[in-house]
Amino acid sequence: MQTQNGTRCCFWGVLPFLAITGVTSAQVSFTQYPLPTASGGPYGIAAGPDGALWFAEYQSGKIGRATTAGAFTEYGTPTSASGPSLIVKGPDGALWFTESNANQIGRITTGGAFSEYPIPTAGSFPFGIAAGPDGALWFTEQAGNKVGRIPTSGSPVTEYPIPTANSQAQVIAAGPDGALWFAEFKGNKIGRIATSGGSVAEYPVPTANSGPVGIVTGPDGALWFTEGRSGIAGRITTNGQFTEYPLPSASPVGIAVGPDGALWIACANALARITTAGAASQYPTTGTANFPVAGPDGAIWFTGGTYGAGAIDRAAIPGSFFPTGTPISPTWVLMLLAMLAIGACVAAKRIHARP
Repeated sequence: MQTQNGTRCCFWGVLPFLAITGVTSAQVSFTQYPLPTASGGPYGIAAGPDGALWFAEYQSGKIGRATTAGAFTEYGTPTSASGPSLIVKGPDGALWFTESNANQIGRITTGGAFSEYPIPTAGSFPFGIAAGPDGALWFTEQAGNKVGRIPTSGSPVTEYPIPTANSQAQVIAAGPDGALWFAEFKGNKIGRIATSGGSVAEYPVPTANSGPVGIVTGPDGALWFTEGRSGIAGRITTNGQFTEYPLPSASPVGIAVGPDGALWIACANALARITTAGAASQYPTTGTANFPVAGPDGAIWFTGGTYGAGAIDRAAIPGSFFPTGTPISPTWVLMLLAMLAIGACVAAKRIHARP
């Protein structure tokens, strides 16, 4: 009987903890942080090696840094009106980004020191950028119709032509097969480029005029991409097999893998979530969502607004989204143990207080 009473007290002591952390809630909650530069136009975003979020402000020509508490720092690029677009954490511990208007690849240390490297093809409009398995950075050229490679030393920059003319290559991502994969908005294809020799293969997307934009390697070993015009999330295996899933939200752009094992997609006025089994849901946002990333705090962070405005948003993922058996945060474990200890103490006092 004493053990049962003690267990009951422990259970009731843990209930407030469960309520506070929202373990049983399936509601995605949002927090929005307006940029210091009101018309910054944030676009690409990446999790930095310093535990902060780094993002590119296309309109203001700045690189921004946000802590998980929402504190901002902004750094103006050396070249004015450079048009920073997408950004990625490099293998050298710095952040690398494309300067679409300046026709350069930029680099910034976590301390705010810049380097800029020109692209050989004039007016190439670099856009997507990714860290390759070969230790270099790979990027797409929307106007140059090429894929470029730049080592962390900054030179030489090597360019490889894309077979389809005017493909308007967008986002690029490292694949599970050691190659880089990229989305062709006008070419309506998914491209693959080998790190050795730069040979390019292209795979036509089944839906015509779909407008592929974002791409990422999924937790299932396939590439997942967004179809901006058709409102579809696509999946392609490394041998070129496609599957398409309609989304409940329009105009999908960026896509990222969440800590819950699902794909999170930035759409017009919504953040969509799709599992690797193809089950999709949506969560309305304040304004347009551009590009998402999994943050160091277990949340999804994304750039919001348009090229002429913007904010950084945080989406808290409910515990119920995580599959059974997913490890929980050590902080949660410590809090739970503390509550259990308190419940046990209360139970012991009640037992000893009995006549």
